[in-house]
Amino acid sequence: MPTPSVPLPPDEAALVRSRLDALGLPGMIDVHTHFMPKRVLDKVWAYFDSAGPKLGREWPIAYRGTDEERVDRLREFGVERFTSLSYPHKPGMAGFLNAWSADFAGAHPDVLRSATFFPEPGADRYVREAISAGVQVFKVHVQVGEFDPNDTLLDGVWGALSDSGTPVVIHCGDGPLPGPFTGAAGASELLRRFPRLTLVVAHMGMPEYAEFLDLVAAHERVHLDTTMSFTDFTESMHPFPAELRGRLADLGERVLFGSDYPNIPYSYLHAVDAVLGLDLGDDWARKVLRENAVRLFDLEA
Repeated sequence: MPTPSVPLPPDEAALVRSRLDALGLPGMIDVHTHFMPKRVLDKVWAYFDSAGPKLGREWPIAYRGTDEERVDRLREFGVERFTSLSYPHKPGMAGFLNAWSADFAGAHPDVLRSATFFPEPGADRYVREAISAGVQVFKVHVQVGEFDPNDTLLDGVWGALSDSGTPVVIHCGDGPLPGPFTGAAGASELLRRFPRLTLVVAHMGMPEYAEFLDLVAAHERVHLDTTMSFTDFTESMHPFPAELRGRLADLGERVLFGSDYPNIPYSYLHAVDAVLGLDLGDDWARKVLRENAVRLFDLEA
């Protein structure tokens, strides 16, 4: 049975835009949103509805509907650019997902062209092809894929991504539940081997917040995204330590807003307010909600 629906503010779009107006922002950029082929998304939602073992708890989906309905809602929120992140859980899926994502970006000019990969023969070939075709961001999900990011089958992939500087949104932290290859140690080893990678660590690396802040401090091309962090839902599982807020403020140039839309169990407004509620200043908030992503993806300001 599907999990209960999530109550959403009837005037949510206006409320989100009011937050942007108060900061003097024309809009915002969300680096962590999911759009994928319907048959794949249906399976993802079924997994969430069943509170699957990688989730650890009930997880209702706030924003269902068609692709176009979900795109329109983001635009209503004032989201200028967003991703279409997908991720394979087995060999042979990435090519299909990448082809769909290319078509989706072609039909939606506000989408950052997205792609993915998996440790399999030929991965370096299709990743290089995607880079040549203009892909702007890759997604890799170590927890769902249950693979070692240092698998030798990915050496050519990481080499190509190091050379191109293309950002990679990587879910490699232990949250919401650890996998066999998650954790800061694997990411640290990856960066030792490929120190020029441009990584965006999803979910602030939760729950190893301090360790991933250390990686950001040590590697100038490593970033964090705020996806699901600081919200009531996540704070009940993996609270962000108050004593780390100063470090978060100091590293504000490399923090990007992400939401996990549409697969979130609360309103988009709450995701925005959770970030603003850190009270790290308007300049910090402007960087996180928009300016850092403009710079990282070389977008027009």
